[in-house]
Amino acid sequence: MADDAGNTTVGEEITWAEFEKVELRVGVVLRAEVFAEARKPAHKLWVDFGPEIGERKSSAQIASLYTPEELVGKQVIAVVNFPRKQIGPFMSECLITGFADEQGRILLAVPDKPAPLGAKLC
Repeated sequence: MADDAGNTTVGEEITWAEFEKVELRVGVVLRAEVFAEARKPAHKLWVDFGPEIGERKSSAQIASLYTPEELVGKQVIAVVNFPRKQIGPFMSECLITGFADEQGRILLAVPDKPAPLGAKLC
């Protein structure tokens, strides 16, 4: 899609102030297990975001590319200021971020080098 000036647009533009409201933080996966009750293949994750935020739980549809064992100790990027969401019997407290590949499988968005826990995307 292109605008009147011929520039390609991706979606609705937001302001810098709106973007700054999204708390994208770095955490490390402490624990991961298969979310057997999920409708789509998923894992339950327990992520430490450091002393300011603490530990949060999340359900992530990443089971097609990641095992629980390989997730433990991995740094992830998550939105920590969305409302909690009940997913079946599990309460998700943050949104783990990623990108869909050509088959629709989710690849985690991760820092390419170790980052301090709780660091905010800037």
